[in-house]
Amino acid sequence: MAKPSRTYHDPLHGAITLHTSDPEEVLLIRLIDTPAFQRLRRIRQLGPAYLTFHGAESSRFTHSLGVMALARRAFDSLLGRYPHLRPHRATVLCAALLHDLGHGPFSHTAEEIFGLHHEYWTQRIIQDVPAIRDPLRQYSADLIPAITQVYTHTHPVPLVWQLVSSQLDCDRLDYLLRDSHSTGASYGRLDLDRILMALELEPDSNRLVVAHKGLSAIEHYLVVRHFMYAQVYNHPKNIAATWLLKCAFHRARTLHPSGHLEADDTVSAWLQSAQTPLSLDAYLAADDAVLNYHLQRWQRGKDALLADLCRRYVDRDLLKTLEITRLSADQQQSLLAQVQAYLEDNGLPGHLYATLEHTWSRGYTTYQQDIHMHVDNTFVDIKDLSPLVKTLSQPAERIWLLYPREIQPWVQDCYASHGPQSSSSMP
Repeated sequence: MAKPSRTYHDPLHGAITLHTSDPEEVLLIRLIDTPAFQRLRRIRQLGPAYLTFHGAESSRFTHSLGVMALARRAFDSLLGRYPHLRPHRATVLCAALLHDLGHGPFSHTAEEIFGLHHEYWTQRIIQDVPAIRDPLRQYSADLIPAITQVYTHTHPVPLVWQLVSSQLDCDRLDYLLRDSHSTGASYGRLDLDRILMALELEPDSNRLVVAHKGLSAIEHYLVVRHFMYAQVYNHPKNIAATWLLKCAFHRARTLHPSGHLEADDTVSAWLQSAQTPLSLDAYLAADDAVLNYHLQRWQRGKDALLADLCRRYVDRDLLKTLEITRLSADQQQSLLAQVQAYLEDNGLPGHLYATLEHTWSRGYTTYQQDIHMHVDNTFVDIKDLSPLVKTLSQPAERIWLLYPREIQPWVQDCYASHGPQSSSSMP
């Protein structure tokens, strides 16, 4: 006899229970048990950020379950007030569960390294992997097209895609809470209950709006988002780790055609992806473990440059970072040129061991549709109600110089000669 329920014990949301008496939740169980979804256990949510925050070991699998749980909670609450939404429940829950199915190794970092987009691969997997596609089709012939409309923001009921992919969605709510929990960043806490209680349906347009009583909770959410990007996602150590990975795989890509690089069929396919598009099987065969194994092997290989880049990443001997935002653009380029020339004189390729990296804050940005508040029987963009959100909508750029720790004293002296010492530089 089949069990009446399946429970996943989540460190953030507690018990996430799916009931076999519920046809949508039976479908979710079938999808979770597929190899394509189980693969997400082997992909870290925050990519190489575990080198900065040692607790950042959470997986895309865990996050995806959390997004589904929040989407179910939010949708079922709305369903109690707007029963006509019932036909869209499967679309919301499946789209929420599968939204990150196409992530590659190191999560977003793989996209930067290989020029791939997880949204494209998510749709490929849903449409072309029988274990995912067939249960969706068996539930309804219209379900896969509806899920695609969620990801492309074209679903005729905007609320359906807004719950999964918008300025205020279950994806962002989960990753802000989860990433705060795993990294120890205490400013990542949200008033989740008040946010969910404030969600409403605007009946004329069928879009998701927020009751005015939720203004403070949404302001807090956007402040949290700003600080998580500034202090966690764009942490300079994450930038340095990502740069080393980019350089290592760029070097491996250069060496691969010679036949002197040790690489299995999967990594060979990824290294050649710019010339030969990846097959779906090759894409799904890659995860953090596969690529990390190759980094481990290459640090003992014959190519000294690749070996050093891999060793630095594996041993967390990362490049140092110095914030130079306060310098003029000309001063920044002059400093970079001096550092690169110094490295070349000391036997290291300057373009790999020194670079400028830019980061941008992400508090509140236009994303297809803004967050609208319901005030006095009308709907107003939240930034027109809140001076705080209006401030958060202004982009803020930071610029970092990356260089080897071995030359830190020289770089500090060189930087001092270009302008005032930045009080916000980080070790």
